[in-house]
Formats: sequence, structure tokens, C-alpha cells
Amino acid sequence: EIVAEPINARSKSFVGTHEYLAPEVISGNGHGSAVDWWTFGVFLYEMLYGRTPFKGENNEKTLMNILKQPLAFPRVSSVSSSSKGFEEMVKVQDLISKLLVKNPKKRIGCCMGSVEIKRHEFFKGVNWALIRSVRPPEVPAELNKIRSRVSLQKLSKKDKDQPYQITHHFDYF
Repeated sequence: EIVAEPINARSKSFVGTHEYLAPEVISGNGHGSAVDWWTFGVFLYEMLYGRTPFKGENNEKTLMNILKQPLAFPRVSSVSSSSKGFEEMVKVQDLISKLLVKNPKKRIGCCMGSVEIKRHEFFKGVNWALIRSVRPPEVPAELNKIRSRVSLQKLSKKDKDQPYQITHHFDYF
């Protein structure tokens, strides 16, 4: 497979929230695209558990936790050990563990980019070529209300394909 991501590019700059910074960014020795996979791991963790994995009492402690603290997952009592949910939890925890490896050279995604992530067991069965046309398993009720008010059939094909944009007018001075 072709890897179209810049896996060897290096930078020493960053933008972000302390809780999402990768260890190599904190150390200041330069970093590559592996920082994005770290951030994806922190994001998945936060979506599952409602907090980031290395959160400290303040920013300095958070940064120290990222550098020194081992990854740990909270106990989830609501998932039965015989359920499909338990199997999915094991898969996503495995993915997160591979994304949150402190050594960027050993982190999943560092060698072949997204190809490695897409091949992970958690994403088994995902048809990446058609991902944009798949209906999500749950559509929020609010979204259905909005869709019912907007008639896409009145739009031309060209307009349907354009992203929806909200125009804001700002007075800067």
C-alpha cells in the first residue's frame, strides 16, 4: 500500500492543550506526525471515560504525568465479561494502548501512517472506501429535526455537494 503521509517530517513547534500533548512535544526534541496519533489516542480515551488519561492537578503535573505515568484504564463495571461490549472494550483499549506509547518510534501509525490504524482489530469490518456514505448507528434527534426543516431536494446537485457554510460578519475595529 502507498503511504501518503509525511512520516519522516520533523517540527519543534506546537499548538494544543496540555492534556493532549505527546511526550516528544513536551521534551522539546522535535517531533513528527506520530504526535497526531498520540492525540487521537487521548481523544478516544476521553470519549470513552470522560477525562483525559494523564490529567493532573495543574498543567505542570499533567505534563509530568504524560512523561512518567503509565497508561491505566478505569474499571468499567457496566460491561459484562460475556458480552460483545466487553470484546469491543478490549479492542478499543488495545488500540488506545498502542496510540499512547510514549516512544513515538514504537507508536502505532509511526511507520505506515493511517494504514496501521485502519488495520487494527477495532476497525475490523469498516469499509474505509465508503466511510462517508455509511449511516451512523445513531443519529441524534436534533439532527433529524434540522433535516426535516431543510429540503435538500430543492438544491441542485452542485449545491448538495458543497459543504454547508455559515457566514459570520465581524466588526474588528
